[in-house]
This record gives sequence, C-alpha cells and structure tokens, in this order.
Amino acid sequence: SGDGDHVGVGGARAWDALARFDKDVAAYKPKYVTILLGMNDGSYTPYKQEIFDTYRQDMTTLLDRIKEIGATPIPMTPTMFDARAARMRDAKRDTEATTLYNSVLTYFGTWLREVSVEKGYGFVDMWGPLNTITLNERERDPKFTLIADAVHPDAPGQVVMATALVNDIGLPHQVSRIVITREESTVNGGTLSDFNCAIEGDQAQLEFYWQADSLPWVLPEEAALGARLTHLGHRLSREALEVHVLPTGTYALSIDGQEVGQYGTAALERGIELEENAKTPQYAQALEVATLNKQRNDGPIGALRGEWSKFQQYARLRQAAEAQPDNADLKMQLAKSEEAIQGMDDRVAKANADARAIEDQIFTKNQPPARKY
Repeated sequence: SGDGDHVGVGGARAWDALARFDKDVAAYKPKYVTILLGMNDGSYTPYKQEIFDTYRQDMTTLLDRIKEIGATPIPMTPTMFDARAARMRDAKRDTEATTLYNSVLTYFGTWLREVSVEKGYGFVDMWGPLNTITLNERERDPKFTLIADAVHPDAPGQVVMATALVNDIGLPHQVSRIVITREESTVNGGTLSDFNCAIEGDQAQLEFYWQADSLPWVLPEEAALGARLTHLGHRLSREALEVHVLPTGTYALSIDGQEVGQYGTAALERGIELEENAKTPQYAQALEVATLNKQRNDGPIGALRGEWSKFQQYARLRQAAEAQPDNADLKMQLAKSEEAIQGMDDRVAKANADARAIEDQIFTKNQPPARKY
C-alpha cells in the first residue's frame, strides 16, 4: 500500500522480485504487499519439477522477507493462460505446452493457497474467475477471450482481477442504501439530513440532502465489458434508493437540480439502483477520479515500470555473467545494461513525485459532497 502499490513489472519471476526487494518494496514501508507472480516462473512449458522447485523456493523466500519488514503478504494465484487465444494467435506454437500450461499455473496457485492458509496470509484467487467467465462466455462466442495474447489480461480481464481482489480480501460491497418509509428512514453509507415531504392529494414532493461516505465504482470505457461480466455495479458498488411514502404515480428524480430518471411508485418501493446511472453527479465525479487514475498509470507509473524493467534485465545479466565469467558476449551485454540504469534513482524519484502529484488530485476529487435529492 502507499507509494509501493505499483511495483509490478512485466516478465518478472519471483527471483526478480527478490532482486529489487529492498529498493522497490521494503523502501516504501508497506502494511500489505500483494504478490502476483507465477506466469513467467512456469517457463511456458509442461510441468517440470525442477522449475516448480525454483518457483517454490523463491516465493517462500519472498513471503518470508515481506513478513520480516513487518508487512502482511497477500499472495495471488497466477492468472489464466488462455490456450485457445494462444492457438488463434499463433497456430505454430508448441501444441503440448499450449494445451498444458494453464494446468501448470493451477498447480502453482494451489500450492500458494495451501501456504497462505497454513501461514494465515491473505489470499486471492485470480485464476478461477478468469477461467469461469471465459468458459461461460464461450458458450455464446467460441472466440471470446479476456486475454488476447494468452498471457496479459486486457482491460476487461483486469476488472475481473480487481473484483477478485475486492471479493477475496473482504472489502465492502455497497456504496449506500437509503430506505424512506412513513415511520422512519434507514440509511447505510452516509448521512441523510434536511428531510422534507409535502403531499397534497395525489401530488407529492420529497427532498433531502445526502452526504455519502464514498463514490460509486466507475471505470473508463475500455473496461466496461469487465464491469458487465462481473456485475460489478450491483455486486460491489450498489447505490440503492427505496421510497415508500409517495402516492401512486410517476416521479422525476433529480440530484443537485439535474434530472437523472423517472420512476413509478412500484419501482421506487422495490428499490432503484443508481451506481451505473451516468446522469448522476456522483457518477460523473467518480469517472473523473477513474480518469485521473488512468493518467497516473499511463504516465508516471508506466515510467516507473519501465525503469524497473531495465533493472530487471540488468540483474539477470549480472547473475548470468557471474556464472560465466569468461563469456565476452555476456560482459558486453551487461556493460550496456549498466549504462541503461545510470541515473535510475533520480528517474524513479521523479516518477514517484509525479505519481504523488496525481494522487493528491485524486484524493481531493474523490470526496463526496452533500447532494440534494
């Protein structure tokens, strides 16, 4: 958590995480560390005991080091290897490796779950939801995939991963619930004030102010499919309103003077959900937050990952050169890699500062104001 929430690097194995642990994890003094590794550790081949043994040893060391710095590890299973997507992308791939690799990742993840249960760590199943949704969708579209390149989930697949994290670590699943009855109002997730209801015959007007504790979960357009497939709004971001005091009729609902929909009495009594209503001011506010976060990830966080990717290459070359001290080609590659990481500390510091500047905007923008309903 904190500044260290963006240290994932493409192509990494557990060994790589250990190589940069001090500067890229421990230095941020995190309370929790999520670990998503394994896809590359399996080497994209059918199961081999010596490969698993290396992964097991390095992951065990990594988990121990996280505990040593006073943080709680939250291991996550490797994600899905989409064999069908791999075959559609490259028919010449090794058939046996393509067919068997997803089961290799299952084995890695199952071992990791057992370790997590035994040690009392948090744990997130990334593999299961990605596979389940993919198989369900392929009943309608055999070419469906969340992982077009077979390895890296696209934006909708990343939403599936995010919802897995929310579900498995037990974060709240509701933004708010407002229930207005003749006796009293019941609310969760905020504070209702200045309530007024005027009824004359079959005409009525109801108004109140609602100070929500949080915003709905809104995502950029490229992730919309993932939100639909996971039923993200209803399951994890519900913003419910029930009204039981109005005469029979159809009513316009406005928030801060902006009409967001018209609803019959029966619908209002059953309860309406607003979390996916793009007309609400809170949806627009949440989308601004999501847009800022996208800028943060595409900009300074992308730069950070680029720097650590170069360091990852350097660390691997250094290890190889130490094992083969007479290899001139390796020495030359290592020299070039050392040159590429010159000044890295300063670039990392700048990227962190740029990321914090956007985070400051996010934590200003994400405060819900009291809104008039």
